[in-house]
Amino acid sequence: MFPMIRFALIVLLALSANGDAIEPPQSLPESMKATVDEQGVQHISIIAGSYFFRPKHVIVEVNKPVKLSVAKEPGLIPHSFVIQAPEAGISINISLDTEPKVVTFTPFRTGRFTFYCDNQFLFFESHREKGMTGVLEVSTE
Repeated sequence: MFPMIRFALIVLLALSANGDAIEPPQSLPESMKATVDEQGVQHISIIAGSYFFRPKHVIVEVNKPVKLSVAKEPGLIPHSFVIQAPEAGISINISLDTEPKVVTFTPFRTGRFTFYCDNQFLFFESHREKGMTGVLEVSTE
């Protein structure tokens, strides 16, 4: 019984330590505007990792369809992608995996809307509190 408790404590400490955070990939910019395909669909990709999103600021145009692809880096820590902006036609709450998850929506109001990871391990800070947030900016151009 004691070895199981010891193992559980080690896992808890490993998952909650701030030292497990890694730097976001430098090849991806902090801010990015969506690209537009021939059909007028906006495309944007986001990578999630240990307490970061990259890019953490994405820009899309209002009243044009958006195809958003979100994936997480390999690792044991689970992550999610949440953005709740029903006033703009955006409501997303998905668990992330290393395989990209694709969601589509058409924002119908301009503004800046926060996205975040809502995961939290027991009594520790949530991923959002650790800085795993970003901004979706919906603009007129």
